Amino acid sequence: MTEPVTDPLTDPLTDPVTVTFLSGGDTIDAWHFAGAPDRPVVVMAHGLAGTKDSGLAAFARPLAEAGYHVLAFDYRGFGASGGAPRQTVSVAGQQADYRAAIDAARKLPGVDPTRVVLWGVSLAGGHVLAVAAGRDDVAAVIAVTPLVDGPAAGRLALQHHSLGSIARSTALGFRSRVGRGARMMPVVAAPGELGALTLDGAREDYLAMAGPTWVNEVDATVGLELGRHRPSKVAKDVTAPTLVQVADFDRSAPPQASMKAAFAARALVRHYPGDHFDVYAGKPWHDATVRHQLEFLARTFD
Repeated sequence: MTEPVTDPLTDPLTDPVTVTFLSGGDTIDAWHFAGAPDRPVVVMAHGLAGTKDSGLAAFARPLAEAGYHVLAFDYRGFGASGGAPRQTVSVAGQQADYRAAIDAARKLPGVDPTRVVLWGVSLAGGHVLAVAAGRDDVAAVIAVTPLVDGPAAGRLALQHHSLGSIARSTALGFRSRVGRGARMMPVVAAPGELGALTLDGAREDYLAMAGPTWVNEVDATVGLELGRHRPSKVAKDVTAPTLVQVADFDRSAPPQASMKAAFAARALVRHYPGDHFDVYAGKPWHDATVRHQLEFLARTFD
């Protein structure tokens, strides 16, 4: 199923079309940015509670302009995709969505089905390492400011948040998990408020790129879910050429953990002297981030 996309960032040269596919019986909504005939396809998804209309087009369009196809999708329960419960992060479910997206990407018109690239940012940067591990049918991996070690992220959070705010969100997460209904909290909030991301500046950075399908709400179990998220443990099993892009002053995804995972995956590493959101459009290191992705793909495929 395809239809034109209505997107305020649309470039006439790289207008995507909406495509849908199934994951776990639910309908996944995705955008296909068409590249040149018989070229690799990049499978792309967002980070924590993100949606494809919240900043991914600024990464996808340069790739499409360079000839690569891009399939950017929303996870089940988020954005324009179906599925329930809504706004609930499931690491296993999101990685299953990536696997379904790989199968769908291979069937897109014009793509080379033997050259699939996995692209992920933040939480999804960890997903792409986990999904690529042990597979010989992934041609390349791009992990942008990846969250690869949940416990390490928790320890980092203790340096930048009060113990009281962390305790409140954790307690709400336990009530959501054992209760009869999900307990929601904001994805982003001001420092000291209840929320998943409450670092100073995070709310403003996230809202600056938020698209029309994005909702500032997430199941409070997210903290418990991320506590078990450790794709760094399987990074050694990634055999595809890999690019890991690290924000050296990242306060959300520990850069030391990212570099350890990159070493295990024998990855090319690029460093940016900024924070977690500084790789997005309009921020200081976006252009360099995209340029390095294009250089990596050209080196891998051309």
